[in-house]
Amino acid sequence: MGIQKPAWLEGLYSKKFFVGCSYHETAKKNEKNVYCLDCCISICPHCIPSHRFHRLLQVRRYVYHDVLRLEDLQKLIDCSNVQAYTINSAKVVFIKKRPQNRQFKGAANYCTSCDRSLQDPFIHCSLGCKVDFVMKHYKDLSPFLRTSNTLTLSPDFMVPQDMGDDQMTNETPHSTIVDSDHEPMSWSSGSENMSIAYCSDQIVRKKRSGLYLCGRSANKVSDEDMATSMSRRKGIPHRSPLC
Repeated sequence: MGIQKPAWLEGLYSKKFFVGCSYHETAKKNEKNVYCLDCCISICPHCIPSHRFHRLLQVRRYVYHDVLRLEDLQKLIDCSNVQAYTINSAKVVFIKKRPQNRQFKGAANYCTSCDRSLQDPFIHCSLGCKVDFVMKHYKDLSPFLRTSNTLTLSPDFMVPQDMGDDQMTNETPHSTIVDSDHEPMSWSSGSENMSIAYCSDQIVRKKRSGLYLCGRSANKVSDEDMATSMSRRKGIPHRSPLC
């Protein structure tokens, strides 16, 4: 007598996905799009910390149906002869049956369970169709099952995090914007004093006259140099001395 369907497979086929999580009703992105094989339940991204040591499968959506990555599913069960589809450069397999009437008599292959036309050489359109076919003809699913002790989510899966106001910006909580009109700021450490000056001269600004005031050192500039710079007008060329 062959074994029946494992609990994780029964749960995968019966649980609902892409519905709101009852434990995180008020949270954003609370759709159940992850399946825990150890608990046999569907969970949302906010539930993942409670299942971080369990085997997890990411459930995706394709043409309004639930799908799994072929790479992940093959670690659990033989997926040969099941037609896969490509989304975002990854091959996926439908979980449940998708019945369809035979409209094209010239099609080469049809699904063994739901009569959906398939490409050659596939004979199953979903995981559920293959499981039903095996149970009907072989009465034993064990030769097709595989053992996987570790199963993690794909790298592109985003786990939402509760971010505070300080984390939502690029500035640290103690960051300070220094006004150019303020005096230079200095810090001292032990016997050694270190002075860091932020002057208006250090910021490159474009004046209405078309001139740029580039950064200067913290040393003071003579009034003569300042007067010479400010006396220059736009459009008046200044030749360099001839050698």
